[in-house]
Amino acid sequence: MSTIELRKVTKRFGSFNAVRNVDLSVAAGEVVCLLGPSGCGKTTTLRMIAGLERPTAGDLFTAGRRVNDLPPEKRNIAMVFQFYALYPSLSISDNIAMPLQYERVSREDKERRVRRVAEILQLLPVLDRKPAELSDGEKQRVAVARAIVRDPDCFLFDEPLSRLDVELRHSMRGQIKEVLSDLSKATVIVTHDQLEALTMADRIAIMKDGMVEQVGSPHDVFARPANVFVASFIGTPQMNLIEAEIKGLDAGAACLRLDGGQIRLAAPAALGGLGSPNVTVGVRPRAFALVAEADKETVAAQAELIEPMGAETLIHAKTSGGINIRVVVPREKRVRAGEAMHLRPDPKQIYFFDADGEAVHA
Repeated sequence: MSTIELRKVTKRFGSFNAVRNVDLSVAAGEVVCLLGPSGCGKTTTLRMIAGLERPTAGDLFTAGRRVNDLPPEKRNIAMVFQFYALYPSLSISDNIAMPLQYERVSREDKERRVRRVAEILQLLPVLDRKPAELSDGEKQRVAVARAIVRDPDCFLFDEPLSRLDVELRHSMRGQIKEVLSDLSKATVIVTHDQLEALTMADRIAIMKDGMVEQVGSPHDVFARPANVFVASFIGTPQMNLIEAEIKGLDAGAACLRLDGGQIRLAAPAALGGLGSPNVTVGVRPRAFALVAEADKETVAAQAELIEPMGAETLIHAKTSGGINIRVVVPREKRVRAGEAMHLRPDPKQIYFFDADGEAVHA
């Protein structure tokens, strides 16, 4: 049984809480990404699962057994680090086979298992080479092959693609995802790259200040962010978050005081039950439409900076009240710096957050 479970796991370094009360479960065959900014506790969490750090409180389980007191070598977990850590004097075949040196495996079985993982990761042509003769992408695949060759209970990846260039990262994301989908192992991947998490994970655990803010599928964390932090962290370009005040609710819409004026936006009835009229309105840059004339459902802004992005254009604009707004439009929409715009948000893509930053859902 390949599973990982954390129950109220906390890690303190002196008076500093690096990880606080983390609850997380990873099923067999599931890939969970720990995503968050630097210093949020994701690597410390991974190291506790691996046994490289001991939790201050809480319980850790892998393959159904409590492992808090087990040293790393007795946890049957394979870990792929940010750095390849290959043996330069050994062939690629011997590098991959290194974990099998500590098991009672026959020479024939060892060769069979090395060739099997080398075939999966397209490394058969380089088995006789040394690490110095390989590209960075090939070295990373060797590190992955070395991890899976001994059939561990679980896999841990610590920012495995951070040292690769953009093109290699794109190809390696697909290769690692394909390999993991065939292994039926619980897998945890640490990354600060949201594209990496969105493309590789079955579920994403978004962390901030040592705590898990939200756990959900890539679609869920993007389409239904739990709070302002998740909303601002997931999505490129970043979601627009605008402070507003509720002035009235009527027939599925809210009248809001925003940027010194008033605007009418589609809104959930739950806004009426808030203790404070102060809310944050979230609109993703691609959810704005450029319209010819102003009305009660539009925001007026002036384009300040234009960034062509190929098929799309990113417009940095500012309202008369000084609110910065990011808008993404198709390349065909010609907007010049200094031009006045009227922006209408898509009613189905408007998010509301209460005074504490928590999402207000329908």
